Amino acid sequence: MTTAVITGVTHHHEQELVTTVEAAAGVNVVRRCADVAELLSTGASGIADVAIVSADFRGLDRDALRHLAGHGVRVAAFVAAGDEAGEARLRQLGVTTLIRPGTDPEELARVVVELAEGTGRAAPASGPTSAGATAVTDADLARWLEDPSAPTARTGPTDPPGPSGPTALASSTEGGGPSTPAGDDSGREESGDSTARGSDAGAPAAGLGRARITAVWGPSGAPGRTTIAVTLAADLAARGLRTLLVDLDTWGASVAQALALIDEAPGVAAAARASEQGTLDRASLSRVAPEVSSGLRVLTGIPKPERWPELRAAAIEDVLEKSRGLVDHVVVDCGFSIEDDEELSYDTAAPRRNATTLTALEVSDSLVVVGGADPIGLQRLVRAVQDVGVVPSPEPIIVVNKVRASATGAKPEKAIADVLGRFAGLESPIFVPWAPDECDAALLAGRSLVESAPAAPVTRAVARIAEAVRPDAVLVGETRVGRARARPRFGRGSRRSG
Repeated sequence: MTTAVITGVTHHHEQELVTTVEAAAGVNVVRRCADVAELLSTGASGIADVAIVSADFRGLDRDALRHLAGHGVRVAAFVAAGDEAGEARLRQLGVTTLIRPGTDPEELARVVVELAEGTGRAAPASGPTSAGATAVTDADLARWLEDPSAPTARTGPTDPPGPSGPTALASSTEGGGPSTPAGDDSGREESGDSTARGSDAGAPAAGLGRARITAVWGPSGAPGRTTIAVTLAADLAARGLRTLLVDLDTWGASVAQALALIDEAPGVAAAARASEQGTLDRASLSRVAPEVSSGLRVLTGIPKPERWPELRAAAIEDVLEKSRGLVDHVVVDCGFSIEDDEELSYDTAAPRRNATTLTALEVSDSLVVVGGADPIGLQRLVRAVQDVGVVPSPEPIIVVNKVRASATGAKPEKAIADVLGRFAGLESPIFVPWAPDECDAALLAGRSLVESAPAAPVTRAVARIAEAVRPDAVLVGETRVGRARARPRFGRGSRRSG
């Protein structure tokens, strides 16, 4: 059986690569692609098993690799000896099978066939190596990508995994696709490396384990998703957890306005672009997610809804995964829509507006579903819980926001609890009271409720949500009131007029 290969490399490497592949038994080049569009269309046609690409192939990004993986095409990279930047970029994009110039045709055939069959092992292949050179592990490479001066288990303090390392490396993960990048920060956490460049870019706090992601979602009708998300993030930060608030609402992002931040350069779009190009790491993520208060970073959303195509699912998944290595907890403000039928209008893969929300729901560890405390809002909440139950997502924590007697009658909490339990089977919802004065004052000041009204009932109600998503995090040695008042502000932008 012959393994079909397509190539997406520049003219600098094409002739050498094709000559080597053609000399390899059991491997055949079926198409030499001139650009990414041809590479993707050929991969989608089903004629290829493996694609070999180079780091300098114009237009190659994370979304392209995800497209190939979606059509069953596994990806390897042809990396010139000494091209450390290109190797680092490809590793960041998730390509973990590397082929060096000078690789023996028989060994190249073995690596390609094992990649196509999903049986590859992290072992070196033949080729020109230095005397006594040994293989560099993925954990070693991950550490080196973050800090080139860091020593590895097999090399000296300043020896990068370059020409003296293996000439070809087969990934131990199936396909070498973008879903499990070897250079990802999560691998470094598992290997015990907590060193990072940049301000506050270390590993999660000791004893808290891997950083968690909480998605804040709810139906249409402005039930208060952003208010809950901002207050929840601020409360977690007040508990001593380094927290990142990510605005992924592609229909009406408003976190920047709520915190009086300048939103002309949205952080989430910048992070997504860096992810697409394979340059996103914890240091670059920390630069586009400034601290707005002690322990709280914000990744602002897109200022105009028409910019939603900038946020691709593969990039957002990578941004959220990298965020786990930057902070202790990530709070995501999601858009309301989770429809997934836009792709049915296309014959080929196309950007999907709701992919950001669906991705956040899928990768999150906890889900907060927010509904309004009025007859319309409660009906939408019940339907929303049913809808979110059929997409990949955690068990929801139900939050009923804007609770007041004027909309639901006397004893509103008991009445709403009875209705939700009887008609939807939703038990023990968390009630957040109607607090227009406190919310207006916080919005006017550009601060969270934890800062502007730390002792208000609405703030204490959101604290119960924080306790539900992170029961392991508690305030030690001081009250939330004292902590909120003492916390300085950082990186404040001017509030837009109007």
